[in-house]
Amino acid sequence: MKKLVALVLVAVMGLSMVGCGKKDSSNDSKSDLEYVKEKGTLVVGVTDFAPMDYKDDSGNWIGFDADMASAFAESIGVKAEFVEIDWDNKIMELDGKTIDCVWNGMTLIDEVTSSMACSDAYCNNAQVVIVPQDKADQYQTVDSIKELTFAVEAGSAGEDQAKELGLNYTAVKAQSDALMEVAAGTSDAAIIDSLMAAAMVGEGTGYANLTYTVGLNSEKYGVGFRKDSDLAAELNKFFTDSKADGSMEKCAEKYKVQAALTE
Repeated sequence: MKKLVALVLVAVMGLSMVGCGKKDSSNDSKSDLEYVKEKGTLVVGVTDFAPMDYKDDSGNWIGFDADMASAFAESIGVKAEFVEIDWDNKIMELDGKTIDCVWNGMTLIDEVTSSMACSDAYCNNAQVVIVPQDKADQYQTVDSIKELTFAVEAGSAGEDQAKELGLNYTAVKAQSDALMEVAAGTSDAAIIDSLMAAAMVGEGTGYANLTYTVGLNSEKYGVGFRKDSDLAAELNKFFTDSKADGSMEKCAEKYKVQAALTE
């Protein structure tokens, strides 16, 4: 499998953070941190997205994001509880308090940063085009993919790219479903996160007959909380500490997230 440009976990210090440090508007008497501590759980909204969030053979959620979320929950004295969500409804799930955060390789697009209190960026990402291996040579430029039919995750950065490029696409529930569409031949191509592509397609994976070709953009991952939540600032402190003590890098190595921590 071709080498994907290494994803870089960016420094959590010196980056701007959206909407931190205020009280949860849904309950003026308690901050979001106090609310989570009182109930004893941090409910984390996820989708099946290896190597960030996925289930092991026992049905437990693991992955780079899942492990970091569990460690963060422990740092504030609560337990992490993972709930699989419809990605297109993530903001509604947050506002309705069915989850407390979205921690799932979430790209910091305008829709996200305007609707959530977001952590500092912790990882670089890109959207890439997935095609069958035997057709890769035909689709190496943006112009060459314009006539293809695509599968994309609803409400994702991949869907945003499909819209921006005027591509013919079908929205599906998850990025893993988009890969299934291409493997089954019901879509010509898919647009997914580069990190997922590195883990899920190509030689030695479950989709050895697929590969990634065109890189469409450059993005950053962040964690989203309810608007004006003080949990975002608390997480930034945790990121700083886990970077300093090496635990973030160790977690990245465990899940083969190609990463280099930088200042």
